[in-house]
Amino acid sequence: QVQLVESGGGLVQPGGSLRLSCAASGLVLSAFDMSWYRQAPGEERELVATITRDGNSTNYIDSVKGRFTISRDNAKNTVALQMNSLNSEDTAVYYCNGRHFNYKVIDYWGRGTQVTVSS
Repeated sequence: QVQLVESGGGLVQPGGSLRLSCAASGLVLSAFDMSWYRQAPGEERELVATITRDGNSTNYIDSVKGRFTISRDNAKNTVALQMNSLNSEDTAVYYCNGRHFNYKVIDYWGRGTQVTVSS
C-alpha cells in the first residue's frame, strides 16, 4: 500500500535550520507532483512548497521564499524540504503530499512531523 512518511522535525531556535524528509513507498514517485504543507494549531493547512514530477519547476508560498528549498530524488523515492532562517511563524506540523494526475486527481498524505521554532 502507498505510504508517505515524514521525518526530520524537531525543536530549533529562531534563525536555525532543519531538513525535512519524506520517504515514499508503494508508488512510483516520478508519477507524482510532491508538496509540503503545514498546519499550525488553530489554523488552516497551507501549501508551503511544490515540486513537479520531473523536478523542473518549484513553487513556494511567499512567506518562505528565499528560506526554504524543496527537492526530490525519484530514484530514492524521497522528497526533502530544507528550511533555513526559521522563525516562530514556521512552527507547525509539516505534511508530505503526493498528487497524481490521471483520469482523476489522486492525493496521498503523510501523517506529519512537528516543527517547533522557539527559544
